[in-house]
Amino acid sequence: MDLGIANKRAFVSGSTAGIGLAIAKALAMDGAHVTVNGRTQARVDAAIAAIKDAVADARVDGIAADLGDRKGCDLLIEQLSDVDILVNNLGIFEPKAFAAITDEDWQRFFEVNVLSGVRLSRHYVEGMRARDWGRIVFISSESGLQIPSEMIHYGVTKTAQLAVARGLAESLAGTGVTVNSVLPGPTSSEGVGGFVAQLASEQGTDVATVEREFFAHARPSSVIQRFADVDEVASMVAYVCSARASATTGAALRVDGGVVRSIA
Repeated sequence: MDLGIANKRAFVSGSTAGIGLAIAKALAMDGAHVTVNGRTQARVDAAIAAIKDAVADARVDGIAADLGDRKGCDLLIEQLSDVDILVNNLGIFEPKAFAAITDEDWQRFFEVNVLSGVRLSRHYVEGMRARDWGRIVFISSESGLQIPSEMIHYGVTKTAQLAVARGLAESLAGTGVTVNSVLPGPTSSEGVGGFVAQLASEQGTDVATVEREFFAHARPSSVIQRFADVDEVASMVAYVCSARASATTGAALRVDGGVVRSIA
């Protein structure tokens, strides 16, 4: 299916690995000119090479900038003044008992997970509005609906993303600019893979056993009873970014494997 985004300029934050890299590949595969982003030039260069290896005719470049603060966002905007598609994928997570979450932790999570997307959207939406076409996507999480007790600060930031996306969509009523959230469930991204491998090592078991126990005890409501693949998430994001998704806006679209027990 032609998604109608050939020659559109796309930017994906935090896209040197995991879900972000998979999204960048999917957009490049459908003809978008994609800019990837990471904190170091080495990571950015590796992501560009991976996309070119996967998509022979990919048009891709990259910008190294830490978007977890205002300075990094300003640096990015100086180098990339305008885009048609913005995917706010950058995010961090960390299991931590509530009583141990410091003010600094709360501030860091809010800066990275929420304000990075706010700052970029605030800048790029004006060009989209002027052209009467644009796509903004926030990569939230099922944790924004079902706050995990083991990382409440993370869940709060994911809920905040849903609020920002919905409010921004309403502010663009009647335009050709859409704003949506995509909510992955447990996904085999680089960060999650490393976390699971660490648990397996600490428990003296294997990754498959840790995965089974995770879904048996931590996410028993999962219908697929496995981690989603990053490409499964990227497929949803690519569609939401497409010209064909013009009537989908203000939505929170789940790719959660059925973890959320709700039909709404």
